[in-house]
Amino acid sequence: MATSERADRRPSALRYLESRKNLTGCALGLAGLGLYAVGAAGAYWPVVVAGLYGAGALLAPPERPASPDFPAPGEQVEALRADLGTLEEYLSGVRSRDRLPDEAERLLDDLTALLSALLDPERGAGEALAADGETLHRLTRVIRQDTPESVDAYLRTRWWSRLTPGGQGPDEELGRQLGLLVEEASKVAAELRDAEAWRQRALTRYYEDRAAPDEPGGAWSGEPTGPAGQAGSAGAAESAGLTGAAGSASPETRKAPDGAGAAPAPEERAP
Repeated sequence: MATSERADRRPSALRYLESRKNLTGCALGLAGLGLYAVGAAGAYWPVVVAGLYGAGALLAPPERPASPDFPAPGEQVEALRADLGTLEEYLSGVRSRDRLPDEAERLLDDLTALLSALLDPERGAGEALAADGETLHRLTRVIRQDTPESVDAYLRTRWWSRLTPGGQGPDEELGRQLGLLVEEASKVAAELRDAEAWRQRALTRYYEDRAAPDEPGGAWSGEPTGPAGQAGSAGAAESAGLTGAAGSASPETRKAPDGAGAAPAPEERAP
């Protein structure tokens, strides 16, 4: 039962006791008793308390109406499953009394099988339906209105056609209507399947992006950054420069071949 319904069924006296007017009036009435306790109210303290209570009841904000307690999406799916069972019982009763066309029988079997699969809690489609109010409304319309209305219209028209022998029966119209309903249910199933496939691909892409290596030069590229990294880069450059300088020394300063002394140093230029 909804919360708003329980609130509406409470006695009026209990509703007033829990109202803002009564609570505000009681608060101001207690303030009047406090004035009497300190001797500020005098002999007319009952009038002061009653006046403060009335003022609080008048000045209190009005009660807000209770928000409607609509059924949750999961409860709507459960109710739709029960409605599908009611529809299947109705169709069983119709088939037991009147013979439907073979094409209509086949289409009704396909339609009920599709609806049962879409509403089967073990297949996980109920969660997708609960998250998609438009799709849930479409299935609700097919189960509660379209299918029983089509069968009932066929039975009524067929009864009238019996009074006019030789007339064309309504079998083709019923088959066409049920075919359209099967097509709509199949489209809903395809949309739900595509939505679940897209969700799976999105999860895969998210995991790939989370596990992908960082771009070169990033914080985790293996190269130190900051002052320490700059110092290391400077030291590496200095070492490279020294190595290059040693490698480019003049032949005169290199060690002579075996058996020969060191080559004379180049003459120093006068300043």
